[in-house]
Amino acid sequence: MSDPSISTPPADRYGTRPARRPGRGRTVAIVAALVAAVVLVAWFSFEQSRSNPVSYEDVGFDVLGPEQVDVTFQVHMPPGTTAVCTVEALAPSYAQVGTVDVPVGPSDQTTSTYTVQVRTSEEATSGVVAGCEPTD
Repeated sequence: MSDPSISTPPADRYGTRPARRPGRGRTVAIVAALVAAVVLVAWFSFEQSRSNPVSYEDVGFDVLGPEQVDVTFQVHMPPGTTAVCTVEALAPSYAQVGTVDVPVGPSDQTTSTYTVQVRTSEEATSGVVAGCEPTD
């Protein structure tokens, strides 16, 4: 006989049982895949920084008139490294209206700040670094 103090709901009254949680093996496989993905991304980042140890960031620009813009930027590279940075002046349509290649380094510091003048064919509204490549 059954205990009257324990009530059991009628079958199928509250839906089916919830799905089982993934087993331990499946959880371990998912975690291993995520760890492998993180390691792969870190390896690609390391290889890219090793192949091009020069990075840069724009600091600002100053439009001095219809024929010139000053661009200030920082270059991050190992001490003693030299590079060439391409600096562009851009029109409101983002068309290039001036460009100059600037040799930078060597420096005894990891980060150096530079300000260069870019001559323009028409008035620029911004100035940016298009890229830096090591010359060593």
